[in-house]
Amino acid sequence: MKRIILLLLASIAVMLTACQEDEEQVMPEDRLQEYVDYWNEQDFDSMYEMVEEAEKETFDRYPKIYGDIEVSELAVDFEIPETGEDEEEVDIEEIEQQTFPLQVSMETVAGPISFETEIEMVKTIETVEEEEQIDWLVNWHQGLIFPELEDGGEVGMSTISPSRGQIYDRNRRGLAVNESVYEFGVEPQLFTEGQEEEEKEAIAEVLNISVDDIDSAMNAGWVEPHLFVPLKVVPSLNGDLEEALASLAPLKYQTPTGRIYPLGEAAAHLVGYIAPITAEKLEEVDSEIYSESDMIGYRGLEELFEEELRGEEGVEIYIEKENQDPITLAEKEVKNGDNINLTIDASVQESIFHSLGDDAGVASAIDPTTGETLALVSSPSFDPNAFVYGLSGDQWNEWQEDPKNPLLNRFTATFAPGSAFKPITSAIGVENGSIDPNEGLTINGLTWQKEGWGDYSVRRVSESSGPVDLKDALVRSDNIYFAQQALEMGEESFIEGLKQFGLGEEFSFTYPIEDSSISSDGSLSSEVLLADTSYGQGQIEMSALQLATSYSVFLNNGNLVQPTLLLDEEKGQSWKEGLLSEENSNIIQDALRGVVTDGTGSGANVDGLGVSGKTGTAELKQTLEEEGAAENGWFVGYPEDSSIIISMMVENIEDKSNGSGYVAEKVGNVLSEIK
Repeated sequence: MKRIILLLLASIAVMLTACQEDEEQVMPEDRLQEYVDYWNEQDFDSMYEMVEEAEKETFDRYPKIYGDIEVSELAVDFEIPETGEDEEEVDIEEIEQQTFPLQVSMETVAGPISFETEIEMVKTIETVEEEEQIDWLVNWHQGLIFPELEDGGEVGMSTISPSRGQIYDRNRRGLAVNESVYEFGVEPQLFTEGQEEEEKEAIAEVLNISVDDIDSAMNAGWVEPHLFVPLKVVPSLNGDLEEALASLAPLKYQTPTGRIYPLGEAAAHLVGYIAPITAEKLEEVDSEIYSESDMIGYRGLEELFEEELRGEEGVEIYIEKENQDPITLAEKEVKNGDNINLTIDASVQESIFHSLGDDAGVASAIDPTTGETLALVSSPSFDPNAFVYGLSGDQWNEWQEDPKNPLLNRFTATFAPGSAFKPITSAIGVENGSIDPNEGLTINGLTWQKEGWGDYSVRRVSESSGPVDLKDALVRSDNIYFAQQALEMGEESFIEGLKQFGLGEEFSFTYPIEDSSISSDGSLSSEVLLADTSYGQGQIEMSALQLATSYSVFLNNGNLVQPTLLLDEEKGQSWKEGLLSEENSNIIQDALRGVVTDGTGSGANVDGLGVSGKTGTAELKQTLEEEGAAENGWFVGYPEDSSIIISMMVENIEDKSNGSGYVAEKVGNVLSEIK
């Protein structure tokens, strides 16, 4: 009995040992699953440890290739081959290797790549504590990176830069275009022996660079005597450059494509420019799109529409093999930037800009019926081409130190509109019934104040010979008339009317324009502030574009037109509707014509155009008591055919003999020129 028990115990021990060995047996699919898990995580160090020693030398290509082509969304999977019903299960100890079907897919910088192949697991025998244990390694080869690499080859990647979208005016005239530019350089072998320094000095002077710049370029490692050495790119030729080309043999040029701004200073603030990306800018943008060698839009439309204009780079990932055509693995086609088509009329833009001359000022022009913006001008300005083709330190300092601030974009800002605002007050009053256009107010003297105003009084330009009605008040620009009417109207009604004109609201426009304001807190609770606001002083501020837009009410059936900037925006839409009846509109239009024929806007009275409009002078004083403050002059006008409204402001007109009439004359000249 004892012997039987011992035999049973021995048998059980053998069975337990066998079971334990089976449990510890590593199957090839177990190791492959582990390897695939590492692969999906792109854990190449752990993968490396599971590869046969003979293949580890070339395995190093894996992480570099994946990194170069920016592999993401990697998905690797395999299948365990099924055993047929008639096939006997193979003892794992009797096989040396096993092959598994493999599927790989990934996203890359050039798009998706996927393939199917096979992967082989190879048995290894290790001795651990004097016992042999089975394990499995990957029989790795380069075909597991991509099947096309199995018999050799190199993975390559090429990129195609997109063409930047161009910016056009309404007539397809270029405002920012890609055209041939002039890249100047030298051919070293053509320098005259013994005269090299003199010739370099002459070249440096005409290109506005230094001799050190030339020497540095010529000393580059790649330079050969017969090769063209680039020095500077300029957007166009001038007489000095043409003369230098004829007289200096080493000076040559090529004509690559570059960004050009044909209107130069006239549209610089509107269009902006492109320039090399700065380190600070690089931190703000998507690092997957931009690199330190890229150009990017700064200011204006170039910055505002950077995403649309820049396009998308084309990329091809391919495999190169000796004496074979490249094999494309993935390809993303280049997407050139979108063109931006504006409602701007380049001729109007240039005419207005040049009319401002040396004056600091701002102007906007719109079509009062369609709302299309025809010009957005800020003066003085700068040459945007300089930022693309080399801005000198001297030029930058000159712009920075100029008291007129040519780098300031004035058309995005708001200003006190002065008496150019009086037609808006008139429209509010006649429409709500507080102003009877035929009623004359008796006003004596040049100043008037309400009891309790202390030392403050309202001053008008000239005395009246009798009662002052609405037309007379607009023609002579009578501040006292409008102050009294606003006080009679009251704060609540006046503010309600201002809001109907969009004052104090968001000004919806494609190009960011500062919103207008009624006052610092939106109220007119002070009688003095209420009176001053009626004639465009106080704290009220508007942009030149919103002021031009406000006059559309008189020419657009009492509706305030919605201004647009892009040609594909819906035109002829109303921002506000029903602000003014036809009868009241005609009353104000008649008065605005009188301003030009008989009043302060006579400078705009151009034969054959029938110009109407309103002048305005805004005092820039900080306190009510301040004397001798600077003044801005305004004129908002339109011709008889109502095809355009121009709103223009010139800074510091206090020394001009005809005040805001100086601005009216400029607008008249522009209308005459464009008509």
